Amino acid sequence: MSLRPTGDAMSAYVTARANMIEGQIRPNKVTDERVIAAFARIRRELFVPEALRGVAYVDQDLPLGAGRCLMQPMVAARMIQAAMINAEDTVLVVGAGAGSEAAVAAVLGRSVVALEENGELARSGRAALVEHRIPNVAFVEGPLPAGHRQRAPYEVILFAGAVADIPAEIAAQLGEGGRMVAVIKDAGGVGRATLTTRTGGVLARRAMFDAATPLLPGFSAKPAFVF
Repeated sequence: MSLRPTGDAMSAYVTARANMIEGQIRPNKVTDERVIAAFARIRRELFVPEALRGVAYVDQDLPLGAGRCLMQPMVAARMIQAAMINAEDTVLVVGAGAGSEAAVAAVLGRSVVALEENGELARSGRAALVEHRIPNVAFVEGPLPAGHRQRAPYEVILFAGAVADIPAEIAAQLGEGGRMVAVIKDAGGVGRATLTTRTGGVLARRAMFDAATPLLPGFSAKPAFVF
């Protein structure tokens, strides 16, 4: 069954998408026209539950269920811009949810692995990708902290939700010269969008900006032992 709206609804979404770009993305240091064009192509309303389609373009994170969210547009756009995805890159999206960030990455890169452990969200994402005629995203269902070693190494790894830290298993899947972007939350719950790069086999991390993105399930800080 098609997810495509008709008439006034379609026109309202087009207007909302344009307002998102001009009112949220461009004013927040997103200057890469390729990234802006990719966000202009992706219909966020198809990546949220039907009850939330009317607010798909608001300036906030939207709940998808199962502990997932659709990231705030300007946060997602700034992170994807920092990842510098080019046409030859293979991208891993961890905690892809329904696949909105994976769809944007697919417009920019060669291929995308969308890793999601919730089967219902993965099915919804596949349907939305069909509507967009985006063939270069493969949804993989599996535990998020393990990443997807079968397609590694990746030029880009993107976390579509916050983490307390990046698991070593996933960091090992980043290729030489690769870029990994995630919102990392400290013990006090403060989130910072962070860029990690691999050069000469060494990982270097740089905080870019604050973000209130919700934690991905399974990526909370481990409790410390008290003696």
